[in-house]
Amino acid sequence: MYQIVEKRGLWFTISILLTIPGIVFMIYMLATTGSPLPLSIDFTGGTLWEMRFEQPVTPGEVRQTFAQAGYQDTVVYNVGGDATDIQVKLKNLDTPAKEALVQQIQTDLGTFEELSYRSIGPAIGSEVSRAALLAIALASVFIILYVAWAFRQVSHPFRFGACAVSALVHDVFVVISFVAVMYFVAGWEINALFLTAVLTVIGYSVNDTIVVFDRIRENSKRHRSESLTTISNRSILETAQRSIATVVTTLLPLIAILILGGPTLRQFMATLIIGLISGGYSSIFNATALLVSWEERSFFPRKQQTNGMSDSSAAMA
Repeated sequence: MYQIVEKRGLWFTISILLTIPGIVFMIYMLATTGSPLPLSIDFTGGTLWEMRFEQPVTPGEVRQTFAQAGYQDTVVYNVGGDATDIQVKLKNLDTPAKEALVQQIQTDLGTFEELSYRSIGPAIGSEVSRAALLAIALASVFIILYVAWAFRQVSHPFRFGACAVSALVHDVFVVISFVAVMYFVAGWEINALFLTAVLTVIGYSVNDTIVVFDRIRENSKRHRSESLTTISNRSILETAQRSIATVVTTLLPLIAILILGGPTLRQFMATLIIGLISGGYSSIFNATALLVSWEERSFFPRKQQTNGMSDSSAAMA
């Protein structure tokens, strides 16, 4: 029987390595921009303007045009892999200012088609930020309470809830790290759709983790003479096929939408894909391993101990 739990030091190390690039980029952003995350206008307020020119243009040319019109802090990207598609992020515009900018852009860069235009005030952006943090915090608290109640018949039920939340925090951090890296690669930002993806990943991760925890509870009653490490390893292997099948069947349509969908859905789909992969990984390799580490007070075991009855498994039974 493959020993997954006993190699938890390896899985913890992999998780740390997955998040290091994001940490580095977030520290760099905090030092250079004052914010650790690339927040979109959904959270900061401002105007997001997407346009398609008849002739290829560079972000530098567009930025120069906006600067000449008095908008110095404009952020400009190419989108969709097309040199004619431009996304501009700047402060709020009123109707006369926008009309004047349109005339200036057409004079300097030629005619263009407006693909989308969104303007959000700073007060609304601040409210969205508070609501996002509150939603994630409340979700985490209710998950801990629900899991603790669902596993109230075992000892230390709170630990089950805390480990489930720790796994989903890992998934959220992996997703944030991914978007932080993609900000430098493709100009991605954290927007309202990102929050939707995060909440979806949270629900998926917790559901998958609870399946494994429930099997641990059942096996603790059936195999009272086995250690918690052995019981947990058995439970993971018994549920791994279901977990992997769920991940694969969920990823297939998401990958199809990622490939065939438009640029608007691309970031959302990619974020979901990374989050679901991380959720499948953490439910198998992290959540249960963290529970065993907490019960046995051994996070990076050096020796395998699979025989005999541990106090923690006896207490759980």
